Amino acid sequence: MDLGLLEYALIFIVASVVLILPAAIKILREYERAVKFRLGRFVGIKGPGIFLIVPGLEKLVKVDLRTITLDVPKQMVITKDNVSVSVDAVVYMRVVKPSDAIMKVEHYIIATSLLAQTTLRDILGQSELDELLTKRDELNTKLQKIIDEATDAWGIKVSAVTVRDVSLPDEMLRAVAKQAEAERERRSRVIMAQGESEAAEKMAEAAKLYQENPSAIRLRELQTLTEIAREKNLIVVSPTQLGTQLGEVAGLTSALRKAKGK
Repeated sequence: MDLGLLEYALIFIVASVVLILPAAIKILREYERAVKFRLGRFVGIKGPGIFLIVPGLEKLVKVDLRTITLDVPKQMVITKDNVSVSVDAVVYMRVVKPSDAIMKVEHYIIATSLLAQTTLRDILGQSELDELLTKRDELNTKLQKIIDEATDAWGIKVSAVTVRDVSLPDEMLRAVAKQAEAERERRSRVIMAQGESEAAEKMAEAAKLYQENPSAIRLRELQTLTEIAREKNLIVVSPTQLGTQLGEVAGLTSALRKAKGK
């Protein structure tokens, strides 16, 4: 009889071990940690690797230490110069203190997302549209610093915040396009004016050199005549030739007048 009870007791123990052991053995990966509670009290951080817990008395809450990409949904923002824009962003965050992330905030991912949405509206609402379009890196740095400081108490590290897309109303898109076109036209006019000014300066310098050296202007004249003569069906008359021909015509005219007088 006693032997039968011993067998039943042994079977009960073996069955209990078989049922309890899987629940008692825990394995965590290298990027995981577990916040351990015993009868509701925090008793430490476990992991990575294998360890045992007492089922029913101890409880684990696992935390992933890898960087999380948090997509901040589109937010309607009114800029400082009263322009309504739709903006979304991406937040890169990770847990650095698992105990704080579990015990100091409920659902730390949701809390960080809501904080990012509020901060995005507040900071961009203090900026003008031109700053939002041209100084995005500065705004990203400012957003990251503010959100990181706010989530530090939760054991969260925000490594970067990126404003991903800025959507403008149609009428504002047309206004921006006109402004860009006007700016391009202004730059074009300035470049043309600068070119004309530089050309005028060079021509003035050349005229001064020709004035000091008359033979140089004669050489330049001959070079120009050579270039013009390359064109077909053109008659080239140099100023020297023209003067000679005019002199000959004047001489013939004078001779004819004298002949008529006789």
